[in-house]
Amino acid sequence: MEDLAAIFDYLGASSVVVELTMNKCSAYNRVFQQFDEDKDGKISALELCRCIESISGGLPMEEVETVIESLDSDGDGLLGLEDFVGLMENGSEEEKIKDLREAFKMYDTDGAECITPKSLKSMLSRLGESRTLEECVAMINQFDLDGNGVLNFEEFKVMMIQ
Repeated sequence: MEDLAAIFDYLGASSVVVELTMNKCSAYNRVFQQFDEDKDGKISALELCRCIESISGGLPMEEVETVIESLDSDGDGLLGLEDFVGLMENGSEEEKIKDLREAFKMYDTDGAECITPKSLKSMLSRLGESRTLEECVAMINQFDLDGNGVLNFEEFKVMMIQ
């Protein structure tokens, strides 16, 4: 991640662009780690199928295998992190919004249609990333466009898309 920040700095990217891109990369990495159940650095068809099932009811294994085959850059039948990012970045705008909505629901633990510092702390903890409540408040404040102390879906979308 630090290498990516150095590249952006070299290219003269604004700090906002760097921060947004770094947050997006970090979010993809956290989701990848969650999907990678056996922690081998790759997502198998079975792992992807289980995660899709837990989020949206699932897809047939054949469809999941086809998706993996189309994105698998090294031919090992598994998705590495770069392949996974390709999966997340691929698709129609409608699919991206749907995927973002599903990710948002993972963080919206109390069903209040917003991500609170407490729900962010809880989700990050489940992903193995310990943060204080104060750190979570600061993270939310970076993207809290209306200043109400929480992230609604539109603010979350801005954070993830840019």
